[in-house]
Amino acid sequence: MLGRLNHVAIAVHDLEAATAVYRDTLGAEVTSPTPYPEHGVKVVFVNLDNTKIELLEPLGENSPIAAFLAKNPSGGIHHVCYEVDDIIAARDRLKAQGARVLGDGEPKIGAHGKPVLFLHPKDFFGTLTELEQA
Repeated sequence: MLGRLNHVAIAVHDLEAATAVYRDTLGAEVTSPTPYPEHGVKVVFVNLDNTKIELLEPLGENSPIAAFLAKNPSGGIHHVCYEVDDIIAARDRLKAQGARVLGDGEPKIGAHGKPVLFLHPKDFFGTLTELEQA
């Protein structure tokens, strides 16, 4: 069911500073910041040969990333994202096996313009897991 690792998301307080570290210190290629108000975040992708790092900064205090940063003041890994060939089939299979899909269970359009779902971290060893339509 799982395809390749699409990205690892890291929550940060200061997107500009985090971008500078990846770009200037580590020499990585980074995208321009893009706000996603419907998700409550501003995002930069760090492009690597085999995957991406998604840097997430909250847009406002109601952002889920703001809540994560309140619990994790230094920031840190927020979620991992895996590609799946058929997000609806993956959702249905996971739900049949007892996994909890967050929200209303319907895919939303994510930062790559593709349908995504999030799975409850308690069902995946404390890791918030995102599935993205390949």
